[in-house]
Amino acid sequence: MKAIVQDGYGSPSDVLALHDIPTPNVDDKGVLVEVHAASVNALDWHVTKGPYVLRLMMGLRTPRDPVRGVDLAGRVVAVGAAVTRFHVGDEVFGGTDGSFAEFTVTTEDRLARKPSSFTYAQAAALHVAGMTSVQGLRDKARVQAGQRVLIVGAGGGVGIYAVQIAKWLGAHVTAATRTENVDLVRSVGADSVVDYRSTDFTRSNERYDVIFDIGGHRPFSHLRRVVAPKGTIVSVGAPGGRWIAPASRLLTAAALSPFVSGRIIPLISSNDAATLALLGELAEAGHIRTVIDRQFALSESAEAISHVGEGRARGKVVIKIR
Repeated sequence: MKAIVQDGYGSPSDVLALHDIPTPNVDDKGVLVEVHAASVNALDWHVTKGPYVLRLMMGLRTPRDPVRGVDLAGRVVAVGAAVTRFHVGDEVFGGTDGSFAEFTVTTEDRLARKPSSFTYAQAAALHVAGMTSVQGLRDKARVQAGQRVLIVGAGGGVGIYAVQIAKWLGAHVTAATRTENVDLVRSVGADSVVDYRSTDFTRSNERYDVIFDIGGHRPFSHLRRVVAPKGTIVSVGAPGGRWIAPASRLLTAAALSPFVSGRIIPLISSNDAATLALLGELAEAGHIRTVIDRQFALSESAEAISHVGEGRARGKVVIKIR
């Protein structure tokens, strides 16, 4: 099968290439999926660049799992003897270790049934970005109906879903985004939109019960100016760096939280089968939709990852495999 393989750390165009590798085998708990589409996340950019702290976990010179991509949508083509929830022919979406490939093996707790109203490309985008939004807003911030929520970085892959999830939870949503994304975030349900290139939202008189900060470009001291006294800041991701990449922002959030009023919560999304199934149900019911910025061929994965890593994506970037 063809797959995008990483042979070192650095610029995506330098370390990623399309190769023929063996189709993975299925053990008793495995599910072999024929991948129709995958989506790109900031994680793919960070793993490709290889900040030193990540290399300690992934492999010092090359990643132990060399095939990139964690989001997928496709069709089940084989299942292990212990698999009970899925059968050959089922259309699924979810997560895996290595989705930029024609086939991948994952486990049933990392999959859900593809919404029938979604294309494979739309479903492939749901996993990481959707899970991050639900876990950050519902589970960590515990957003309630009527609360005021500020989404910072609302025009990107996570932000588009976060606006919709916050609205589904009943919040009044303010979206902070770049000039070119103002109409886009309004179209997915934002009650008000701030163009952060022309307006410093941290100097406004508004106070928010929850700030969902994606990307980490504003100091926490600035965000605290506009969070309610007992409010919550959820920190998702951070700019890249040579040494520890997003970890510095998350560590800062954890260190500050005990010493300030309200809460500052670092978030790294985790696999959860119930949340994944919920995303499928919300999509099927029309509560959330996927906004696709661009689609790339499998052979163009390096370009797709660079596009996301440089912060140019509006919504999700998808790798179309079939």
